Amino acid sequence: MPQDPTADQRLFQATTRDFLTGTVPVQTVRALGDAGTGFDRQWWRRAAELGWTAMLVPESLGGGTISGRPMTELALVATELGRACAPGPFVTTNAVLAGLVSDPDRRADVITAVLTGERVATWAVYEPGRGFEVLSDATPGTRAEPDGDGYRLTGVKDRVEAGDQADLFLVTAAGPDGPVQLLVPADAPGVRVTPAWTLDLVRRTAQVSFDNVAVPADAVAHTGPAAVQAVHAQARTAATLTAAEVVGATDRALDATLSWLSDRYTFGRPLASYQALKHRMADNKTWLEACRATATAAAASCDEDAPNADEDVSIAKSYVGAKAPVIAQDCVQLHGGIGVTWEHDLHLSLRRITLGRALYGTPEEHRRHITDLLDAAAA
Repeated sequence: MPQDPTADQRLFQATTRDFLTGTVPVQTVRALGDAGTGFDRQWWRRAAELGWTAMLVPESLGGGTISGRPMTELALVATELGRACAPGPFVTTNAVLAGLVSDPDRRADVITAVLTGERVATWAVYEPGRGFEVLSDATPGTRAEPDGDGYRLTGVKDRVEAGDQADLFLVTAAGPDGPVQLLVPADAPGVRVTPAWTLDLVRRTAQVSFDNVAVPADAVAHTGPAAVQAVHAQARTAATLTAAEVVGATDRALDATLSWLSDRYTFGRPLASYQALKHRMADNKTWLEACRATATAAAASCDEDAPNADEDVSIAKSYVGAKAPVIAQDCVQLHGGIGVTWEHDLHLSLRRITLGRALYGTPEEHRRHITDLLDAAAA
């Protein structure tokens, strides 16, 4: 993702790509999809050993970065995951960690277990019939009522990434004095997980119902202003990494299309020699590089904790979400009939891109967020 990555970042990216190529080639991705399995737990533990879950975690707990730019380095991983259309709860796990590391010592046991891949934690934020409303600080429909020192949790969350394989949910709910974030084990009494159909073959989601679930005091992650701050950090992380992942998937689709146009002949000439197709590919490449630039800028702003970081993240998520599906659809059209077959791998990229457009804020939601930020700055 960075325009001038360091030698260590290049090595990290190459190691990630080699790992994905060797462990989850496209045949494995298809097999996981056919089996209805999102990812293999042992594979995820190996991925965690490569540092995929370490960047946001303090060194005192076993984490750390390569160059002190955690979001940029996570974006490198996200780009490679998108290129490979790979499985794994990468985005949602790092979103959870982004929220928990604001108080690392208090949550050391959970952070360490998630860091090593021993436990899978996911963010339960979406609700049925509602969008990514944390961008507007809307009150969640899921309620957390006081119960002694803890809470009783009631409500339904959907579009929960890796929900059917998660050990722990970080639930954003409405408390009596504002938002709260609660850590709820998947096997807690009153929790019901229902796997949901998802467009992507391996990036699966689930619906999670909470029926008067008892949440003890030591499972309360954040309340009040601290909860608001944590949710913003989680939203920023999830949107940035999803944008980077979509860039990787779009890059793969465009590379495959360029190879196809170069290899496919008609009337004695390669398709790539026709001027009209050259123009379409040039437009697509220009849009892709603009997507890459906005996603890179968003990650850099997060690393620098820039005052306009939220705006940069929404710019990236809205632009990438708007342009990447157009590029991918044109890649399908340029392939002709073979591009719409199940046997061709192009639809794997299209599925990842389409899901990435919708998750953690659609282009429309992020554009609205940008206007809200501008209105607040002008006030």
